[in-house]
Amino acid sequence: MVEATAAPPSAPLISVCVPARNEQRNIRACVQAILQQDFPHFELIILDDRSTDCTPVILDELAGPAAERRVRFQVIHGAELTPGWAGKPHALHQAAQAAHGDWLCFIDADTLLSPEALSSVHDKAVETGADLFSIMTFQVMGSFWEKTVMPLVMTALSAGFSPRRVNDPKTRDAIANGQFILIRRQVYEAIGGHESVKDQIVEDKAISERIKWNGYRLVVADGMKVARTRMYTSLPEMWEGWTKNIYLGLSDRPSLLVLGAAGATLSVVAAVLLPAWPVLGAAWYFHGGGPLALAILTEAIVLWAALLAIRARVAHEMGISRWWAVTLPLGAGVFAAMMLTSALKVLSGKGVTWKGRAYLGRDGKGKSTL
Repeated sequence: MVEATAAPPSAPLISVCVPARNEQRNIRACVQAILQQDFPHFELIILDDRSTDCTPVILDELAGPAAERRVRFQVIHGAELTPGWAGKPHALHQAAQAAHGDWLCFIDADTLLSPEALSSVHDKAVETGADLFSIMTFQVMGSFWEKTVMPLVMTALSAGFSPRRVNDPKTRDAIANGQFILIRRQVYEAIGGHESVKDQIVEDKAISERIKWNGYRLVVADGMKVARTRMYTSLPEMWEGWTKNIYLGLSDRPSLLVLGAAGATLSVVAAVLLPAWPVLGAAWYFHGGGPLALAILTEAIVLWAALLAIRARVAHEMGISRWWAVTLPLGAGVFAAMMLTSALKVLSGKGVTWKGRAYLGRDGKGKSTL
């Protein structure tokens, strides 16, 4: 876990790079939090990725008179998307080209840092000998659908990508959280930077694989005490975001379609069959089912108690009431629908839409095409 620590007396330059596309809801708070970092030597580069909302106006306002500002703050209004590139790698590539730091820190515009975040993460990266150090941020949830679905999605992710295996150099398991990535500039350039993953929408995972599979040190840690993110605020946003992520995960590895189908099936079971199990067991018992019906009813109650206890613990860890555990069937149903939708898009060859850009599937070489 990354704990808050004091800033080191001397430090290398960290270039903080933030891609922003239609982020008028988040960008002001994100920038202000970064500018309040206690790390003594950093610069901030914001790449406005052809935003069509008020993001450019807000950024120009924030980058105004800087006589008293102690850090270099640059706003770049990005170029048109180059054919063959996905949006976020293209934005981060442009930001990295303008950076001067010994370390590059890629942060999403919906992520807010505590003042000690850069100092703490840099300290841990040096301590662990990491070439890429990424943290899992605290997930802020405000709406009904966030609190219903997000805990299930995050649980599935943690089960699919064990931090212990990711941090073990002997395994090929690799993942990073694009909400906060700190990478040594020399290593970033050695792997070809974002140009080496230019066609990847889930560029954070692709970068982590480039790092680990080329023999560099990858570390993922719990950073919930120093950074927080609110990914989505509504069901439509969640649907677009997570079906995109699941789709790309399945299309990158077609063999995972079977696993995806299994996950969707289990979610359907949790959403439909499990709630019916104790009801049917009770009905059978009270209509003369005898010992066998009682055994089935007891088994159903024990299983449900275990599932609700796990869901309640996850809710508590994510900062919401344990009572949200009762939404397990509904959340599982939505999660199953997202899994099935993504699998069908892979099988049908249909693409996904993200941030107003359509990604139309994969070419004959197995890469995403626009």
